[in-house]
Amino acid sequence: MDSILEVNNISKLYRLGEIGTGTLGNDFKRWFQKSILKQQDPYLQIGKENNRNKMEEGDVFYSLNDISFSISQGESLGIIGRNGAGKSTLLKILSRITSPTTGSLKIKGRVTSLLEVGTGFHPDLTGRENIFLNGAILGMRKKEIARKLDSIIDFSGIGSFIDTPVRRYSSGMYVRLAFSVAAHLESEILILDEVLSVGDFEFQKKCTEKMNELKNAEGKTIILVSHNIDAIRSFCKKSLFLENGRLKMFDETNLVADAYMRGNHEGFEYKTNLVEIKFESKGFDIINFGIRNGECPPFDKPISRDKSIRFEFVYNKKTVAENNFVVFKYKDIEGNYICTMDSYNQLQIDKQGEGRIVMKTHPFFFNTGKYRVDLFIHGIFEDGVRPIFEQRDILNFEVVASTMLFSENLGVDEGYLHPVANWRIEEINQI
Repeated sequence: MDSILEVNNISKLYRLGEIGTGTLGNDFKRWFQKSILKQQDPYLQIGKENNRNKMEEGDVFYSLNDISFSISQGESLGIIGRNGAGKSTLLKILSRITSPTTGSLKIKGRVTSLLEVGTGFHPDLTGRENIFLNGAILGMRKKEIARKLDSIIDFSGIGSFIDTPVRRYSSGMYVRLAFSVAAHLESEILILDEVLSVGDFEFQKKCTEKMNELKNAEGKTIILVSHNIDAIRSFCKKSLFLENGRLKMFDETNLVADAYMRGNHEGFEYKTNLVEIKFESKGFDIINFGIRNGECPPFDKPISRDKSIRFEFVYNKKTVAENNFVVFKYKDIEGNYICTMDSYNQLQIDKQGEGRIVMKTHPFFFNTGKYRVDLFIHGIFEDGVRPIFEQRDILNFEVVASTMLFSENLGVDEGYLHPVANWRIEEINQI
């Protein structure tokens, strides 16, 4: 099948700081060679790397560096990468908002893009007026917009506010209207950035159904950028993985997503024995925080999931004004909360001075994986409960498969948690 979008060796360079060369003669030389002779910028520094984790010594850097790929009509493409990897820059080039420094781009057909909340809207115009304005910017004719106006308004779900100036809209209402206009444009390629995450769950589901309809029924090519890897997996057949402005991988989505997740796990450091590291607050200090595999001493290696895990810390309560209780919040490696445990009903701290808190889980409570812990101390006041101390990512740990036979390859370690329940068999009286 012929490619509807072909990207050949695209690079995008940005200059940091002042743009001029310092002299009028050099500025003229740069302009003459670039504009008249169509040669490369003689003052361009080559070989800079787009790495957000370190400072550049020169005055230029590559937001994208030598990117090449192609997709066919009707395909859905996911773009994955960390913040600063070059995803938004690539979308702006594909949308023809900006031009590449080097390389070429071939697109067959009309492109519709939804990159930022409120792009193409005028705050003083009503929603109805902005439909015509935004549609015109995206290449729709007035008759085409008028024919689809009722459908656009109905899909957006903001019909009651359609004649209200959009400056009074929430970000979610902005996205609803903008996506509705973009989805109803008769284009061959639809480009969507992370903006859909602004909408509520109901609208996200509605958008997903609409995108599937556009892809399957109308054969529209859709390019989706999202940090929601599950959404990328479920919707996109192929994906590309950007890292520091370079194309690290372009393949089937499951393979690319797995590579991206493995890359995020690199650099995972155990923080399981924070001895003599003091976290201070006005009313509560944490003197240390540690983890033990069962009753063993604190350690810095993976935990077998058939062992209990003991979390403990030493505290110093500096006030007796209120009772306190402990909250542990567990997250996966991506920072998504998966479980919260608190001591409210079992243990409250009412005495001033130092003490040790110990919390022990059952064996098999955690399934295999890497986890992070947030610690909160809450105070019980007359007017309610509120946190008086918090320390996020106070502890990291990894749970690995048990050596027991039944825990291997039988699917019992899927997901994050393995809750304990009371099971029993009841005899049924037979007549």
